[in-house]
Amino acid sequence: MLDRAGLEARIREALRRSRGVVLAGPRQVGKTTLARQFLPADHPNYFDLEDPEARARLAAPMSALRDLRGLVVIDEVQRTPDLFPVLRVLMDRDSRNGQYLLLGSASPNLLRQTGETLLGRVEVIEVTGFNLDETGPEGLQALWARGGYPLAYTAATDADSLHWRKEAINRFVEGELPLLGLNVPAPAMLRFWTMLAHYHGQIWNAADPARSLGVSEPTVRRYLDYLTQTYMVRQLQPWHENLGKRQVKSPKIYFRDTGLLHALMGVTDPASLLAHPKSGASWEGYALEQVIRLARPDAAYFWSTRHGAELDLLLFRGGERVGVEFKRADAPRMTHSSHIVLRDLKLDRLYIVYPGRQRYRLAEKVEVVPLTALLG
Repeated sequence: MLDRAGLEARIREALRRSRGVVLAGPRQVGKTTLARQFLPADHPNYFDLEDPEARARLAAPMSALRDLRGLVVIDEVQRTPDLFPVLRVLMDRDSRNGQYLLLGSASPNLLRQTGETLLGRVEVIEVTGFNLDETGPEGLQALWARGGYPLAYTAATDADSLHWRKEAINRFVEGELPLLGLNVPAPAMLRFWTMLAHYHGQIWNAADPARSLGVSEPTVRRYLDYLTQTYMVRQLQPWHENLGKRQVKSPKIYFRDTGLLHALMGVTDPASLLAHPKSGASWEGYALEQVIRLARPDAAYFWSTRHGAELDLLLFRGGERVGVEFKRADAPRMTHSSHIVLRDLKLDRLYIVYPGRQRYRLAEKVEVVPLTALLG
């Protein structure tokens, strides 16, 4: 397992500020491993709600929790919704003796309970697979090809990694989505997910998937929202300004983990990835996800007009507007669209991120930057 010191530091800082911290993210990205850095699994304050014995200990949650001191860890907290009102009461007490680290597989229910019941009482930290700052620059290619799920990234061979990712997709579609409330036949959901792989990096249009699946457009949008809320897919929303231009108003779709994307695309190894027709779109989504995770902006959008001007990523951070373009090219140059976005969006800076090694300036406010340079 790679060192995740940065993520551990964020959790410690959040626990310093708040009575409760929620670690939310997909299954098998390392939430439990992180929690055990703070409290061992055999500690009486550790409750794993996938364990029948732990669930029995929390059968009367107020009695079980009210006298505990120090940090309390509750894993898979979304499995017991009745806990949230009890936690709210405990967190509202004056005593600072009890703190709560809550681990939840991403789900609409977890988001709703956190927002409605624990609003203002907890901090939510998104836990995903490995990031580039955790693998280091030497992991760039493997992280792109295999994705960031720990067991996929660290597999002994490319074939082992692909096998794990295919099994993970099947487990998610057949087992986890029904538990999260989306009761769709597994073959239909797998077909929908495969269709989404072809939308990676493109503007979303519900009409074609709805027609192919024989369902309504609102139903397809509901499927997409579930995959978004479970951190499988990112819907990057468009930025709108009154520029007197016809602007795109539908989101762009990106798989959050390119390893899962490649399994659905039939990509077997790094060599076949480089030769695949969607290699450029895959790299764009990979780089975009890394930039958002590393920069942690206040807000992120894309921008596009009907006349062809576009910006892959518009970040708002600390009062600045930063534009990012992604180019899988040896020596990117400014385009006509680059000049338009600088002027129309009033960017403070424009970065052109590429997989090369040299950093160089193209114009005032415009710089070509290797993806690995963002680690600094």
